[in-house]
Amino acid sequence: MPRKNRGSLKRDIALDPKFGDLNVAKFINCLMWDGKKSVSEMIFYDMLDILANRTKEDPLQVFLKGFDNVKPSLEVRSRRIGGATYQVPQEVRPDRRDMLARRWIINAARERSEHTMSERLAAELLDAYNNRGTSIKKKEDTHKMAEANKAFAHYRW
Repeated sequence: MPRKNRGSLKRDIALDPKFGDLNVAKFINCLMWDGKKSVSEMIFYDMLDILANRTKEDPLQVFLKGFDNVKPSLEVRSRRIGGATYQVPQEVRPDRRDMLARRWIINAARERSEHTMSERLAAELLDAYNNRGTSIKKKEDTHKMAEANKAFAHYRW
């Protein structure tokens, strides 16, 4: 298998039927458990209703702003050079940036203590919208790690 040019392995994902947004569709797919997409759609749309009640703003805009706040711009990747392993800071590709943000928000919501998953997601996205919470902390830790290893940036490939 070639290391560099992999071609197009990306699947076309159907847009969200309610909003026609690719980020919403991917978030619902990432939220899905055991192939139960209708359950994850119900959780997501209930979460939007909770956000609308709490913020009195457009819930989709709150979701997208919170999602953008969690996206990391730098990360460290291990690079082995001459027997030593260095943590080399690199910029994050846009598709990986989105995927990491989705994963961090969903994992942080699953660890919260609210009653339903919709409430947990709404609380985590509201925290992300206000630049606080577990998913924002994860992003800041990733950036701190990249900043601390800035001396090894010349090992970037």
